[in-house]
Amino acid sequence: MKKLVKSKRRGFAVPLAMVAIMMLLAMGVGLLNLGLTSRTYSARSAADIAARCAADAGLTKALFEMNEKLKTKPWSDGVLPTMISQPLSSCDAMFSYEVVPSAGGYVVGCVGTCGNAERRIYATIELQGPFEHAILTKSSLVLKSGTTVDGYNSTDPLDADADVDIGTQSTASMSVYLNMGVDVDGSVIVGVGGNPDTVIKDLGAATKGKYAATANDPLPQITPPSLTVMGPTISAKGETVTLTPADSGQYGNISLTKGGGDVGILEVTGGDVVLYITGDIDLGQSCEIVIRGDATLTLYVDGDIHCNENSGVNSESPPEKASTLKLYGTSDSSQDFDIKAKSAWTGVIYAPNADIDLYAKGDAYGSVVANTFEFKSGGAYHYDEALRNVETDDEGVRFVVTRWYEGDYDSSIFGAELGI
Repeated sequence: MKKLVKSKRRGFAVPLAMVAIMMLLAMGVGLLNLGLTSRTYSARSAADIAARCAADAGLTKALFEMNEKLKTKPWSDGVLPTMISQPLSSCDAMFSYEVVPSAGGYVVGCVGTCGNAERRIYATIELQGPFEHAILTKSSLVLKSGTTVDGYNSTDPLDADADVDIGTQSTASMSVYLNMGVDVDGSVIVGVGGNPDTVIKDLGAATKGKYAATANDPLPQITPPSLTVMGPTISAKGETVTLTPADSGQYGNISLTKGGGDVGILEVTGGDVVLYITGDIDLGQSCEIVIRGDATLTLYVDGDIHCNENSGVNSESPPEKASTLKLYGTSDSSQDFDIKAKSAWTGVIYAPNADIDLYAKGDAYGSVVANTFEFKSGGAYHYDEALRNVETDDEGVRFVVTRWYEGDYDSSIFGAELGI
């Protein structure tokens, strides 16, 4: 009887052992499969990420090539940047891109690949000029009590909703100083990561919003054009000196002074006059630069600008025509612009290294880019939205991405070699 019971116990243990072995085997196979699946998924994800990075790198390279192409004047879009199967540095991925014309700009198509992974992105790029803002500084911005900042569109008088903003790229405390009674018909922007509540010192201003920028506008250095060297100085002492387009060129200084009881006047007339001043511009008491109604003036200045009491830079054209005067600060070190106008100020100033004080006996029209800026008039500052309409041969323009998206695109637009 005991042997029979013992025999049954041995027979029962064998099936249990087999069941345990099968369960362990199933678990092992499951774990192996899970590991393999995870490894495969991880490899695919890594390849997908690398392909996306490669596509983004293609867009960055295409944008760089387009902006490099802008440096060659005149512009031609006969041959636009294209790259096929370019290896991505320190990676197994590759990218291809092609730039093609599109309404109002260009479209960039990019393909990134890594192993069997492929990502496709597209971007619309358009020209952007240096005068996207009514006022933009790298450091401080001060508006006197009672100043109004608004906008208009010189190309469309019916446009009553001009987009206006002012701001600084600084994040330092009290970089923007808005005195009591300032009225900004738009937004006030501070530098990336800045706190508007600390960067803006608001003593009772009215604005439509205050916020930190998501990216600071690049402020490229302007290189003066190659002009004929005309002489060391443009000088007018108690007399009127006239410049026409034939007098365009490079000069050392501009010096206007009184003489014999008369004031020095520099008259610009007869068309587009372009001057590159390697030194300073000095306007003595009551002296002035006058831009006649049939002319425009473009000034490239390496030095400083000083306007003494009752002097000024004035234009006979309607004040709304801000492009009548274009002033570019071209020094890579600090500059000092003390600018006055005997009536309304009309003009655009791009001088990212200059400390600018502007005083006008009337309203101001245009746009300013500076290191620091103080509008001392306390009147109205009007921004011309039409300044955003730029051409490839304009100063300081660059291509920027205005829209980015991922997925399929009309394959007839791009070359077959991209595989888009």
